[in-house]
Amino acid sequence: MSDDVLKRYRESIDNIDAALVFMLAERFKVTQAVGRYKAEAGLPPADPGRESAQIERLRTLARSANLDPDFSEKFLRFIIDEVIRHHEKARAAE
Repeated sequence: MSDDVLKRYRESIDNIDAALVFMLAERFKVTQAVGRYKAEAGLPPADPGRESAQIERLRTLARSANLDPDFSEKFLRFIIDEVIRHHEKARAAE
């Protein structure tokens, strides 16, 4: 016996996961362009002020979406750390 309700939930989760992957890919395309720009302009790979503002903004969005702000901060921190790694790599290539 198949469970159609569970199947529909899982299909929705799969669609959301696919959207997340494509959104992250798009985000990294932009942040890689930022990294190249920073390298060419001699700017540092990290911007702690921007990072803090973005984390606070995401925490606020998370609260309004009934999502755990601590989770959202960990998620964004993971992304920011990866972006900085890319920026450092771009700077080393210059």
